Amino acid sequence: MTSRKTSRRLVVMLVCSALALVLTSAAAAHSSISPPVAKAKTLQQFTLEVQAEKESARTTRVEVSFPDGFNVETFPATPGWKRSEVRQGSGEEAPVQSVIWTGSEKSPRADPVFHFTATLDSDKTYGVRVRQLYSDGSIVDWAGAEGSEQPAAIVEGVSSFRGGNSPILALVALALAGLALIIAVASLAVRGGSRPLA
Repeated sequence: MTSRKTSRRLVVMLVCSALALVLTSAAAAHSSISPPVAKAKTLQQFTLEVQAEKESARTTRVEVSFPDGFNVETFPATPGWKRSEVRQGSGEEAPVQSVIWTGSEKSPRADPVFHFTATLDSDKTYGVRVRQLYSDGSIVDWAGAEGSEQPAAIVEGVSSFRGGNSPILALVALALAGLALIIAVASLAVRGGSRPLA
């Protein structure tokens, strides 16, 4: 009887943990830039993903505004999309202030994804504003603060990956710990279920 109660508790814990992780990832899945934590003063590639949230309308335009210190340099071509950009100053070497992609994905449920290279000036939090326009005329502005309903895409600049107390690094560590807990609980549940009852 005790082992049955323990198994039930483990299953309930597993379901609750999995549900919490699903809800957390759903809440965070709007417009996002990866990696979310990047070393400052280092040129690297970033990926912007804009979530397609409508069943019957496609994203047809994505407008992105980069904050001061988020120095975007180059863009690879994105199939199905045309790009225009505004630079801070003249010449191809000047950092990009904003960029507009126009086009469409093959299906309404496909998330538009764009790549670019950039350098972060310093170790601080950068909020990249994203404006998403749909084929039905609706507009979503991803420009709010972290934790809001329509947050900007956040990138944390760090001077070093050793130590530090970045809130994003803490969230990543917490998510990994939660995943490890789910795996451990599932393993215990499977082992408990395979033992014969006395």
